[in-house]
Amino acid sequence: MKRFKKIIIFTMLLPTLLLAVLSSYEQAQASSRFGDVVARSALLTEVDSGTILFEYNMHAPQPVGDFAKIMTLLLATEAIINNEVHGANVVTMSESAWHDINENSSTRNIIPEEEMTLLDLMYSAFVGNANEANNMIAEYIAGSIDAFVRRMNERAAELGCENTTFVNPHGQYDERQYTTAYDQFLIFREAVNNNLFLEISGTIRHVTAETNMTDARRLINTNSMLNQAGRYYYRHLITGATSFLFEGGYSFIGYAESEGLPLISIIFGSSAIIHEDQSTDLQNLLETRRLLDWGFSNFAIRSIISSSDLIARVPVEHGAGADFVNLRPESSIELLLDNAIPDEAFIRNIIIYSEINDEPLVAPIEAGTVLGEVTISRDGFEYGTILLVANTSIELHRFQLIRMQITEALNSTIVRNIIIALAILVFIYIVLIIRYNVIRQKRLAAIRRNKQALINERQNRHADGRHG
Repeated sequence: MKRFKKIIIFTMLLPTLLLAVLSSYEQAQASSRFGDVVARSALLTEVDSGTILFEYNMHAPQPVGDFAKIMTLLLATEAIINNEVHGANVVTMSESAWHDINENSSTRNIIPEEEMTLLDLMYSAFVGNANEANNMIAEYIAGSIDAFVRRMNERAAELGCENTTFVNPHGQYDERQYTTAYDQFLIFREAVNNNLFLEISGTIRHVTAETNMTDARRLINTNSMLNQAGRYYYRHLITGATSFLFEGGYSFIGYAESEGLPLISIIFGSSAIIHEDQSTDLQNLLETRRLLDWGFSNFAIRSIISSSDLIARVPVEHGAGADFVNLRPESSIELLLDNAIPDEAFIRNIIIYSEINDEPLVAPIEAGTVLGEVTISRDGFEYGTILLVANTSIELHRFQLIRMQITEALNSTIVRNIIIALAILVFIYIVLIIRYNVIRQKRLAAIRRNKQALINERQNRHADGRHG
């Protein structure tokens, strides 16, 4: 069975955010809308954030009952995942696994010396509600029932349980064994994060392999809310567990999901109402349905800001084909909200960095460049600040590119020195050309004078000859 996507709570600036924030006042208002619950204690929570949508006596001690099997199956699946044991391992039923099984216990009559795979034992323990199978799992994994019970209590403490004590792996009544609705939520939340736990606990029917002692066993899940043919079937339920104790009444814990909203509902200490026609109403299942329906109807995970939203438009200078760039959030914010809260109640405070610095935004700009931020708030409470990034790239205009390249070149010390040196060389060249031309003109003038003097001399001689 597919696990819903995990969502990060109260962590900013990640690709996807879920902020499950309901104030104590809002929780109280929501609980008052639900009304009374027919149970000794009850709890409805959003799974990932742990937000409490409804509670009644959630810290009041209650008998653990069959909910002990949740911890047993959780530890067994974790042992397989951690390669401490393997599901295909063959386990031999022991005499000691029956030592505390009385006539009121639920069993599948797995007899001593009977051999079963560990996985078949796990299905028998949870789906078939076999107390002796839970004991055998405990012995096989931890070496003894007592050692396994210590592991159960240690794991509960690791999960934050402060009012839970386990005495046995199957939940048969013992006055020393107790828990609370809130502690069971902590345990069950961990369990439904485990795919192997979900696969086993959500199975409606399972057929075990033949053993060295008996034919195959046909197991039917005692959770009637999973049975499509039954009157208590609930289509949103993924898995759950029933419990009944004379000392504790009828109880139920369930995990359901609808439209992306995962909920855990817990009912402790309801009763069975027998009508005149001898029909029976199991209040633990009816109250579970009522709680879950109420939760799905009144709450939702809503996107308050999406990474695809275009939040602002910022002018850009020297852009090729565009004089502005659109900004979008770098990540999204999703909130677990009471449906009575409108989207308009949320305020977006947008800051554009170039406007703060009073500097124009100049191309080129690459898509994803951080150019601002937006803060989401409601009634004075800030849910988070998300960076705003350029939605598209803006290239620099070609003319501006050439001009910028020239400007950059002129700003280079080496280039400046080369230009100065060239200017000096050109100046020297021009001076030399001028000097050469002056000297040349002087020489030409001298040549012309000498030539004219010769001409004059010849003319004088010729004149003298005529007169002589």
